[in-house]
Amino acid sequence: MPDSYGYRPNKSALDAIGVTRERCWKYDWVLEFDIRGLFDNIDHTLLLRAVRKHVKCEWALLYIERWLTAPMELEDGTRVGRTRGTPQGGVVSPVLANLFLHYAFDAWMTREHPDLPWCRYADDGLVHCRTEAEAVALKVALAARLAECHLEMHPDKTKIVYCKDGRRRGSYPSTQFEFLGYCFRPRGAMNRKHKMFTGFGPQVSASSLKAMRQKIRELRIRRRTHIRLADIAREINPILQGWLNYYGRYSPSAMHAVWKYVNATLIAWAMRKYKRYNGRKIQAGQMIGSIANKRRKLFVHWHQSTVGAFA
Repeated sequence: MPDSYGYRPNKSALDAIGVTRERCWKYDWVLEFDIRGLFDNIDHTLLLRAVRKHVKCEWALLYIERWLTAPMELEDGTRVGRTRGTPQGGVVSPVLANLFLHYAFDAWMTREHPDLPWCRYADDGLVHCRTEAEAVALKVALAARLAECHLEMHPDKTKIVYCKDGRRRGSYPSTQFEFLGYCFRPRGAMNRKHKMFTGFGPQVSASSLKAMRQKIRELRIRRRTHIRLADIAREINPILQGWLNYYGRYSPSAMHAVWKYVNATLIAWAMRKYKRYNGRKIQAGQMIGSIANKRRKLFVHWHQSTVGAFA
């Protein structure tokens, strides 16, 4: 079974972002679609038909079917039978869902619309179109195809987007979309001749930034005054490095808000840990900033140009 984003097998999420960026330069329109309640609504009959195409071991088929149809026990002891869906959180559920959508969407797109590039990860997908009319027609056709497979397109999360930039200046209600944690939208950029222009491309989305700030809050660093700065660095550096590797690939300057929030958290920690900085935010910021200038390798984000934002 090929990977699920048209013409490019065995690629990572970042590769998908790069491919999508290039396609947005070539195609004016994008159909962004989402499937409502995918894991809860997968038809068992259709799914097992797809599984049998790839699994020939009778014992494996028997256990997959038993696992799918095993009743769910509620808190009061009542058992509820299951005729559709795959258990969310089950280790095999993503594999089975991807297999189902391979036939419900991937193979259908390749067969019915071979000239339109597409990209799908789980139940989120994109199809690039040349005109608005083409995107509208595809939306109708895709909704009908999903209905054949007993699935439904999410009405609120599905939309047609115009890839507006310096060359494409039409006025349409939707000019941005989110995919794999990135927001694709019109934004200022600089070409090789150092001239500004409006391009259409990805940068970390607002929802991803919010999730990163929430993760830092959950670590409760501000209240952990019994540990040292080096201890904090050892704990959060793997997290920060992961964010930098993924969200910093495209438009890394958009990560400044997260780096500033981490710095602000360190300042708040210093104000609690050291009595001389209690209520003295500026002085605490100067102290942390001084450490950053001397030990830039202590924290991953201190390697970046945002290191000076401490006040």
